[in-house]
Amino acid sequence: MIQFSEEQLNKVSEIIARYPEGKQKSALLPVLHLAQDVFGWLSTETMDYVASLLKIEPIEVYEVATFYTMYNLKPVGKYVFEVCQTGPCMIQGSDDIIAYIEEKLSIKPGETTADGMFTLKAAECLGACGYAPMMQMGKYYKEHLTKEKVDAIIAECRSDISVNN
Repeated sequence: MIQFSEEQLNKVSEIIARYPEGKQKSALLPVLHLAQDVFGWLSTETMDYVASLLKIEPIEVYEVATFYTMYNLKPVGKYVFEVCQTGPCMIQGSDDIIAYIEEKLSIKPGETTADGMFTLKAAECLGACGYAPMMQMGKYYKEHLTKEKVDAIIAECRSDISVNN
């Protein structure tokens, strides 16, 4: 059964309190982030739980969770490579970067490596057009990607050293 700890429930209450009475749906995005951080991904059971906490219909949660690429609707690897595939990044070679990652890790967008370490996602605009091609890893951007930079990022992840520099 999916359930937050007492501390996590207090955090949910704190988030809901940021919004006017009767507008608890406004807390949906941050509560989904909390749920994903805690449970790793957003299963239907997790989304139903979030709906119950916010006193909204489950469909209202599904609509939001399926719209935004930042929410994972199936288990993902320890490292998620979200490569931007919109115009400016494509012009700068994001298709080649995605193809290179596919080749290096033997996965396609939406897939996770057999060891559970990497997931590849193709993302819509990540708002860093001036740094194309780029990808997001968690809260961090990896910019001006080249095959050599991708190799270094994969090596850093595999050696489990800080990739957030």
